[in-house]
Amino acid sequence: MARTASSKAILARRAWALMFDYLMATSPDRARMLEQRGLTPNDARALWSLDAGDGRPIGSLAREWGCDPANATFIVGRLETAGLAQRSEGAHDRRVKLVALTRKGAAIKQALLRAYRKPPPELARLGHTELAELIAIFEKLVAS
Repeated sequence: MARTASSKAILARRAWALMFDYLMATSPDRARMLEQRGLTPNDARALWSLDAGDGRPIGSLAREWGCDPANATFIVGRLETAGLAQRSEGAHDRRVKLVALTRKGAAIKQALLRAYRKPPPELARLGHTELAELIAIFEKLVAS
């Protein structure tokens, strides 16, 4: 039993290493997509966290991003300057600043998602069965 668990752990590490290496190898393409829009990776992370709805407090964004509120404020400021996000006061506490995407920000977010989700040529060259297996595996991972 221990041997099976050990081999499974080795296989999991190998699978993860290959997925990670592939994501890193394709990273320059994503960086170019951001650069074309005048955005940084931190800006993109902020876009993914925001919607055009009621807004999120800067403090909760800072916790999600693993940074201090001053850094989150700086990132939000960049998006605001670009016209992608807006700050507003909280309804119950004016000290709380809520951040939401503008229409332009929501459109940029959707455009980036479309561009990011376009499969790289290597992936598109896989066979139908391989792609179906890969989809099944990732659906299982996302669901857990």
